[in-house]
Amino acid sequence: MDFTSEQRLDDGVLQREFTLGEIPGTLWTPAFAAPAPLILMAHNNGLPKSDPRLMARGRTTASYGYAVATIDAPGCGDRPRSAAAEQARAELRRAMRAGEPVDEIFESLVGPLVDNAVPEWLTTLDALLALPEIGGPVGYSGWTALGIRLAVTEPRIAAVGFFAGGYVPLAQREEARQVTVPLLFLLQWDDEGNPRQRALDLFDAFGTKEKTLHANLGGHTGTPSFELEDGGRFLDRHLK
Repeated sequence: MDFTSEQRLDDGVLQREFTLGEIPGTLWTPAFAAPAPLILMAHNNGLPKSDPRLMARGRTTASYGYAVATIDAPGCGDRPRSAAAEQARAELRRAMRAGEPVDEIFESLVGPLVDNAVPEWLTTLDALLALPEIGGPVGYSGWTALGIRLAVTEPRIAAVGFFAGGYVPLAQREEARQVTVPLLFLLQWDDEGNPRQRALDLFDAFGTKEKTLHANLGGHTGTPSFELEDGGRFLDRHLK
């Protein structure tokens, strides 16, 4: 892992850019020196790690005493995108605007994105836990489809927070039953891109006995800011 830049932010959080082979990432660490629990923070497919909402979540979560890392997975940010994925994205947007069925298109796009992203996240996790300023345990926050796969394949992840999405590939809908760690699920009640009932059905499918659903009025990007504070308390209960 090579650090390419660093910046000390106003709240004392240290923000560093890194590369790990072909993987570009950002790491935020809190001001104090003790080894900090780690949060893997994943954005939705295709968005860059520099997305302002993700950056704000990362630095705020780090200010609560966590090391927080995000990466640009294959096809995200400035990394090369496949022609097939770009075509599927365009077709998905067209079908949603037209009110046509999108399940088949969605599967062809998001299934491979999850399959390609997971190995890079696991490689990044190994490298991060080798740093002296980072300890355990490990939590996850963000993109639901990726988080489900990580939660059922990576035993070091002790708690997960998902931003609800009704459109989750079939493989992850089946894997949801194997998720056994504590879970916080955020649902935007009026999300124009994710059917509410699918999200509720997914929440019901999670196998963990400790799961919480927070539902708020508003569209896809309207998650209230207080949910970040509530998410911090959730992480504190299970990782500290």
